[in-house]
Amino acid sequence: MGSSVVLYTWMVRGHLHPMTQLADHLAGHGVPVTVAIADVPSTGESSQTIARLSATYPTVSFHLLPPAPTRSADAADPNADPFITLIADLRATNAALLAFLRSLPPVKALVADFFCAYGLDAAAELRVPAYVFFSLCASALATFLHIPVMLPAVSFGEMGRSLLHFPGVHPIPASDLPEALLDRDNMQYDTILGLFEQLPRATGILSNTFDWLEPRAVKAINDGSPSPRPGKSVPKLFCVGPLVGEERGGNKNKKHESLSWLDKQPAGSVVFLCFGSASSVPAEQLNEIAVGLERSGHAFLWAVRAPVAPDADSTKRFEGRGDAAVEALLPDGFLERTRGRGMVMSSWAPQVEVLRHPAIGAFVTHCGWNSIMEAVTAGVPMLCWPMYAEQRMNKVFIVEDMKLGVTIDGYDEVMVKAGEVEAKVRLVMDSEHGKEIRNRTMLAKQMAADALECGGSSTAACVDFINSINISTPH
Repeated sequence: MGSSVVLYTWMVRGHLHPMTQLADHLAGHGVPVTVAIADVPSTGESSQTIARLSATYPTVSFHLLPPAPTRSADAADPNADPFITLIADLRATNAALLAFLRSLPPVKALVADFFCAYGLDAAAELRVPAYVFFSLCASALATFLHIPVMLPAVSFGEMGRSLLHFPGVHPIPASDLPEALLDRDNMQYDTILGLFEQLPRATGILSNTFDWLEPRAVKAINDGSPSPRPGKSVPKLFCVGPLVGEERGGNKNKKHESLSWLDKQPAGSVVFLCFGSASSVPAEQLNEIAVGLERSGHAFLWAVRAPVAPDADSTKRFEGRGDAAVEALLPDGFLERTRGRGMVMSSWAPQVEVLRHPAIGAFVTHCGWNSIMEAVTAGVPMLCWPMYAEQRMNKVFIVEDMKLGVTIDGYDEVMVKAGEVEAKVRLVMDSEHGKEIRNRTMLAKQMAADALECGGSSTAACVDFINSINISTPH
């Protein structure tokens, strides 16, 4: 049977995972769906990933799009900007996308990941309705829709902490915008602006959020307030989130050690620290975190990744070495002194399951949107430590607008001090303000669940999208 909808994304977990969840939702409504995945960046493990996804989601088809040969040769330049190279690689995959779409029975719609937005060119060539899947929040979407029409006298980076006002969006300090936007004389700025300018070309935009969480941004987009360039209109918004699913993989019959450890902890007593699948911090910073955690007196579960270069020696000591390597990165005697009330892992943790465990009381997060959605659906307060990209914006939305967490100050300086880690852990876990945040997160958890119920706002948006592309589904 041919696919009625093709979803187009790329081989990075933070984008592939929510798109797969969207595919699963659409398939659950009876829509034949294929996920086309650009093999960018190519790691050599893409075929295994496709096989695993196909086995896990049998109602969804998966297809790997090969990288463009000419782009692969260019990528060998060690001085090339990785962001600019990435977008160029994805744009060069259009030929493979076009060939794949042509090989299928008539496609009802193409839904392209925001980073793959130049895939709209392939849809236009085939006269297929094109949508964008925006894996971030509606507030970021409203911001990105409006930035191309702003003409500040200086680069955003020169504005420091000056507040920027976008329709429907809580004011954002200029320095909290993504790095690619801070210097308008940099090619990264032109590259990301090019992506922003693809958004109004879409018939509609599907966003991984839900109406209750971001009412002002959703309303502004629905009202057409974030003005694109003259002659362009704001596409219809479909809030279809939260798109959160448990990691399916590994030994399903064996419980992860972190979950077994959590089973022994009192309800709401553990602080979980994890900075995502692509972030790590220097060894010196790991020390400060460790000291802050130890002083806080609270139980903790900490997923530690190897420090990034230039701390290369630490990385070599760390990878694949387990507890001994972790111990080498942390203060002398730290693991021994915190044994029993702390667990440090040098490996991956099943984050969705960990956050949903009753023992978890707070989440120190890098503010990637997928992690935020996982925390919201689990009802866990967030301690926000943004690292890169739009994460600093997300921190503003979580703390100032949604009231679901606190900021760990110093995230934009050389080092977050141990005293700050200790203070913010105590604030969330012990104080009256922390209790208010906890109550708010439990409300958000309920509203997220309601949005996904039959008749809920996100389920209705999913059905609205299906109806907009004229797919008849079985009843």
